[in-house]
Amino acid sequence: MPLHKDDPKSVGGYKLVDRLGAGGMGIVYWGRSRSGRDVAVKVVHAQYAEDRVFRARFRQEIDAVRKVSGAFTAPVVDADPEAVRPWMATQYVPGSSLAQRIRDQGALRGTELRRLALGLVEALRDIHRAGVVHRDLKPANVLMAEDGPRVIDFGISRAAENHNTLTETGQMIGTPPFMSPEQLTDARTVGPASDVFSLGALLVFSVTGRGPFDADSPYLTAYRVVHDEPVLDGLPLPLRAVLERCLAKEVKDRPELDELAREFADVLPESALDDPLTVTLRTDMLRTVGETSSGADPAALTKLPGLSRRTGGRGRRIRPLVAAGTVCAMALGLLWFIRFGPGFSDSPPTATSATSATSAASRWAAVPTGFKSWQTTVFKTAPRGEPKALGKDSGDPTDVTCQRYEDAVYCAGNNILPVRLDGRTGKTVWRASLASTGVDTGLKTFTVLGVKDSAVLVRQVVYPDGPGDGTVSMVALDADSGERLWSRKMNDGSVDVLTGDLALTTDTTGRLLTARSPRTGAGRWTVQLPADNYCQFLTVGSGLYEHCFPADETQASEVLELNRTDGSVVRRLRTPSASGLLGAVDGRLAFVLGEVGPTRPEEVTFGEILLVDPDTGAGTTTKLTKTYDGAVTLAADTLWITGANGLVTAVSPLTGKQLWQTRTGAEGSGQPMYDARTRTLCLTSTSGRVAALDARKGTLLWETGAHAQQLASGDVIKSEVLPYGGALIVTTPDGTVFGLDPAHPGQNPG
Repeated sequence: MPLHKDDPKSVGGYKLVDRLGAGGMGIVYWGRSRSGRDVAVKVVHAQYAEDRVFRARFRQEIDAVRKVSGAFTAPVVDADPEAVRPWMATQYVPGSSLAQRIRDQGALRGTELRRLALGLVEALRDIHRAGVVHRDLKPANVLMAEDGPRVIDFGISRAAENHNTLTETGQMIGTPPFMSPEQLTDARTVGPASDVFSLGALLVFSVTGRGPFDADSPYLTAYRVVHDEPVLDGLPLPLRAVLERCLAKEVKDRPELDELAREFADVLPESALDDPLTVTLRTDMLRTVGETSSGADPAALTKLPGLSRRTGGRGRRIRPLVAAGTVCAMALGLLWFIRFGPGFSDSPPTATSATSATSAASRWAAVPTGFKSWQTTVFKTAPRGEPKALGKDSGDPTDVTCQRYEDAVYCAGNNILPVRLDGRTGKTVWRASLASTGVDTGLKTFTVLGVKDSAVLVRQVVYPDGPGDGTVSMVALDADSGERLWSRKMNDGSVDVLTGDLALTTDTTGRLLTARSPRTGAGRWTVQLPADNYCQFLTVGSGLYEHCFPADETQASEVLELNRTDGSVVRRLRTPSASGLLGAVDGRLAFVLGEVGPTRPEEVTFGEILLVDPDTGAGTTTKLTKTYDGAVTLAADTLWITGANGLVTAVSPLTGKQLWQTRTGAEGSGQPMYDARTRTLCLTSTSGRVAALDARKGTLLWETGAHAQQLASGDVIKSEVLPYGGALIVTTPDGTVFGLDPAHPGQNPG
């Protein structure tokens, strides 16, 4: 902004070039030293220069900022707190504020969001190490430089060890939408955890464009900060789970900054927000599961499926191994409002949302509003005359697969048409009309691959004469109505997967793979698959990987990292044939090396983990302390191994050491669900017996009885636990689906 006619020409020997902005405390100028160095010069307003308290606050700001140095803060260059109009010069950071960035370009995603979150954590770490609490972390006080964010304006920070606050006159200093509850109720107790709360509110705003406590007035906003749960609609649940903890009312329930850095690195990928980072080796199908309205898995996991070379008998799949800001001062009237609320009632209003913060009495988060424990089956009749299931007793109505998306659960199976269930009540909302395939007899199998952009992706196989060769298609259904959006026929045994915002299909020859829009089916790019190879496509972090296995199993397999935009090959890696890509550990790709069990193809016998640097191809092998049998999941830099006998083992993929081992009653379970927020592990048997363990110690927290029929056959798709806010949704192969409150697992389903 140009200088005003009454602006000074220079301050403290710095020539003023332009105005950068104005706030409650003063005006910020773009200045230049005699040597040509650019600085930001803050000059306090004339009316405040004679205010003793204000001048003390400004002097305190200078002292605070001088203590802080780091890559993501703007250091003090020069200052004169005793001048007629006190001023301070800091490093000039080219770039707009975060508030301006969001105003001009909308919400942050992908790399930009990751850099912001991790950069702010590092900045706060530097600030807190200097014994300073910022106390006004908000979008206007974050500059978006090319090399990362910069935290500015320590105008209301104070030394953490100084208990003589400047707010003892009854004023509270800060910006209500980003203030912590303790700032509003007792400013003298404010510490570093207050900045963590503000960081959570700031990141909610960065992703959704609104604050978690927004209201029509600062008074009502402040009341909501103290009394109400945050509104986190529109956040991907892995990130939401982390931010819920940041926004906990109790200081002790908020995470430390070092812990936050690890969690943000886990839940925020390096390119697209909806590309999950942590992966799980699945063994039932090639798919990405558990996506929410923002395209991310609620438990900070992408469940990475194992691969399938071709379709086997009765519709099952034979699975080989691989698997500078404004200060807002509020008077004592606001304190009264915060305490007693609108209308100055003696009791706060009833909360309108029951989503989330973990209470002091329980490790579990509150379940979504309206949720009660429930149990149903996929054979329930849908309303409005939708078609019935193809028949509970026809063919082989097992191997049910389900996905959760927003407030709904989508399921399908052998002779089970895709259905939508209400996640809160379990009621059947619709059943798709996919039986009109021109074939009235034989076996029909439907597999839910995932949900993206309100499109449910389904693999449909029709066997006219029973098990054998069938007609394979990928079908997209509208998530709200169940109506068909598009479909493509594919080769039997071909690739079908939903990864991020790409639906991957092959043509009828099985040689050409096309990446399509999940919603419209429009092709984005096409690549040719290598001859005499079986290939699977996997998402690890933000990367899309093609893992191809030659027909000659004595030859090495090849892993190709593909560009998501055009399908071009970014790099190639070679791995042993008997290898399965699990995910990423310590910046390296992790592969399990072992053999498939002869009777339980979803389980692996293995004793080694291969770690490969994706940039150089250099690999190291970690030998485990023993050989394990079971289904393998990688999450939180830990291998979770579940055996057929209910045994659960945690192993470090970096050292090979066993961390703990616990026996549960969840025999024959599939991969467990890891919840990064509560650090718990949940798994279920094929009969719906659910167990929850402390992921750090392996302690069994609770275990339920069976909810479903125990299937005798071992060759079935495993049961699965799906996170739904603070609740759990469990699916079993026989079509039983139920919702569970983990804080009250013994409640009978309604």
